[in-house]
Amino acid sequence: MSPDQYRPDRRDFFRIEDRIGLEYRRLGHGETGAGNPFAEDHLDSLKAELKRLDQEFRNQLPVLAERDRLTAALLKSLNGKVDTLARIMAFEQNPLQPEQWRDVTLSEGGVSFQVVAGELSPGDILALRLTLPPELYRPQAKAEVIEVTPLESPQDASLTLVHTSFIDIQDADRQQIAKHVMGWQIRQRQSGEPSQ
Repeated sequence: MSPDQYRPDRRDFFRIEDRIGLEYRRLGHGETGAGNPFAEDHLDSLKAELKRLDQEFRNQLPVLAERDRLTAALLKSLNGKVDTLARIMAFEQNPLQPEQWRDVTLSEGGVSFQVVAGELSPGDILALRLTLPPELYRPQAKAEVIEVTPLESPQDASLTLVHTSFIDIQDADRQQIAKHVMGWQIRQRQSGEPSQ
């Protein structure tokens, strides 16, 4: 793998080529993106409550582990099972359309993907939501388009490759991307395919 080199002033990240769910909305001039552009209104308060409870659980787990490691390990495993079930249920309720699954280059620092020529320009600010299989993590971020390049293939002349850099992403979302990248690397090694 090669480190991401679009911005020399930030730390390097490893990139992977993957097929993920990608939703994006261009944010207008002066639009802060403070609200959630992917809001599913009636579920937002429930999701916030679930996040709060999950954080509370994660904070208490180390305290329990000091007293009873076996119980803590069992609860951690059970929590992972519930998390996976919740992601599957949420995904089944709101499946992505086929055109929202894209081949991308992904790192903790940004994502590159193809769009119709002229749709996006350098300097555009995007709200992004990724769906990362098989875990079905759904990190969100605000990103800036840093470069748009035409594809080399003549049959893809109507498409351009957009390179973005995350400019606003929560730590938990960045960690989900990092876990996904690491999981992808492990799966590649296990399947015997060469790394990039």
